[in-house]
Amino acid sequence: MPLQMSARALKKPLRLDDEVRFLRSWIEKPLHMGAVMPSGRLLARTMAQYVDVGSNDPVVELGPGTGAITNALIEHGVDQKRLVLVEYDPGFCALLRDRYPHATVVQGDAYTLRDSLWNVLGARASAIVSGLPLVTKPMLTRLRLIRDAFATLAPGAPFVQFTYSVVPPIPKSLPGISTEASERIWMNLPPARVWVYRRR
Repeated sequence: MPLQMSARALKKPLRLDDEVRFLRSWIEKPLHMGAVMPSGRLLARTMAQYVDVGSNDPVVELGPGTGAITNALIEHGVDQKRLVLVEYDPGFCALLRDRYPHATVVQGDAYTLRDSLWNVLGARASAIVSGLPLVTKPMLTRLRLIRDAFATLAPGAPFVQFTYSVVPPIPKSLPGISTEASERIWMNLPPARVWVYRRR
C-alpha cells in the first residue's frame, strides 16, 4: 500500500513547478499566455462539466499549458485517448506528452485551428475547451477562431471558453449561435466566468 501511494505521489504533477513554468512562459511571451498562473481547480471543473463523457468523439483543448483543465477533463470522465491538446509552447508540449501519454498533443497555433488540426481528427469534435487569452486578440481573430471551431465541432457541440473579463470574449449576438455563462467563479484567482457557445 505505501508503495502504491508513493507511486501515485510521483505521478501527480507538482503545482509549484507548474506555477513557475507558467510564470516563466508569461514573462517571455505575455500575449500568448491566458494567465500568469494555471487555472484553478474549481474553474477547470466548471469547464469540464460541459463535456459529454458518453461520447467517443475527440475533445479538443486549446492552450492546455501545464494541464490544469486537462486534469479536470480526465477527472470528469473523459478518456485520455479522446483528448487532442493544441499547445503553442514547445516546452509545455513536452510536459503534456509526458503527463498524458495517451492523448494527442499537437504543437501548433490554435488561432490557425484548421491548419493545426487538418490531419489530426478522425471525427468531428464533441467539444472544444479553450484556455486561450481571447480578450487580448482583435475581434476579427476571435471571430475567425469561433468560425473554425464550429467547422471542427459536431452539430450542437460546445465551445467552452473562460475569461477574467466582465464582458463575454465572443459577442452574445452572433447569428445562429446560442450562448450561456456560468456564475462568476470568485474562488479563482483572478475571478473568472465560463462561457459556452453552440451553433443552433
